[in-house]
Amino acid sequence: MGLSTMVVPKKLSLITSVAISTIALTGCDLLSTDSPSSKETKVPVQSATPKGIDLSLFANGAFTKTPKIVDCETSDGTKTSCYEITTTGTPAGREPGPFCPRTTSDGPEAGGAWFSKEGSGDLVDITGEFILKLSDYYGDEKWVVYDTKTNKVRYTATKAACLGAARPDVEEQYKQNCIECQLSYLDDDFSLTYLIPVTPIPADKPGRVRTVGIALDGAELSGPAPIGAILGSYTIAAFDDCGGHINVHQGYHYHSTTGCTDTNDKTDDGHAALIGYAVDGYGIYAMKNAKGKEELLDECRGTTDDIRGYHYHAASPSENMFIGCMHGKTVKTAGGPPDGGPDGHRGPPPNGNKPPMAE
Repeated sequence: MGLSTMVVPKKLSLITSVAISTIALTGCDLLSTDSPSSKETKVPVQSATPKGIDLSLFANGAFTKTPKIVDCETSDGTKTSCYEITTTGTPAGREPGPFCPRTTSDGPEAGGAWFSKEGSGDLVDITGEFILKLSDYYGDEKWVVYDTKTNKVRYTATKAACLGAARPDVEEQYKQNCIECQLSYLDDDFSLTYLIPVTPIPADKPGRVRTVGIALDGAELSGPAPIGAILGSYTIAAFDDCGGHINVHQGYHYHSTTGCTDTNDKTDDGHAALIGYAVDGYGIYAMKNAKGKEELLDECRGTTDDIRGYHYHAASPSENMFIGCMHGKTVKTAGGPPDGGPDGHRGPPPNGNKPPMAE
């Protein structure tokens, strides 16, 4: 799975599109995080004017059509104006992958990356050796994601296998697999629509994170992946080296940032690079500035300066999150989650229920 934006697959009403959405294999619906915690948190006073989205910073090809401004309404009933942004669910200018290595002797160039078991720092390379030693890495001898006779890695090589494995209740035959899906598995007319406030509106209290936002290449910045369900099925929901992977409901989407969507423009003050925008309309920047330093942040991983106004800084790649909570109001959805989270699929699901994807 906007400025209160909501990701709404093309065939759904655009009014129901309000915010973009993660756990790794649940269409990232399971990826939703319950941040912030139940205790009361205080939103810092904003001293600078909210900047909002700068559409000129997005990559060529990030949108399927020119974004337009439409009337919209936040979850608490505030009427405002939103950018209506439509994407194809692919990262502009880049072919995703690779994801899973093919043999236990493959090096880092043949595979992608995965969260570190420490839950912080950089992603770890999915090499053949990593697959071979998963039982040692996770301290569980049940891990065997390869054929012990041929040393070939078991991976989801078909759309059916992708669908069977990319769900919270992984089908038995797809356990002990490295999971990868392809863009070719998406419907030919696949698209996602976001509604993001033109001007961010600070919320009275921090909001829950479902879909985080949209990267500058047009791909979704997704919520936390359901690591427990993924590892509990002895699967690895492989990312490429950019920290993203594919499912048939969200297309290609990110669960971490490794620099692939950073703006190239240098700032006069050495500030961290912009990577995209949250569904509440505030900018999301890289974790560290040009000097490798981190800023002092609030519980949402945000701060304020006179140039950018309030903005977020992404967590480290292996933390399974971009931001901790929503500082701003998100757009109200019709029939969707109360905080404007995306539906994460094309077209209405049977009987109004969402498919149980786990990516």
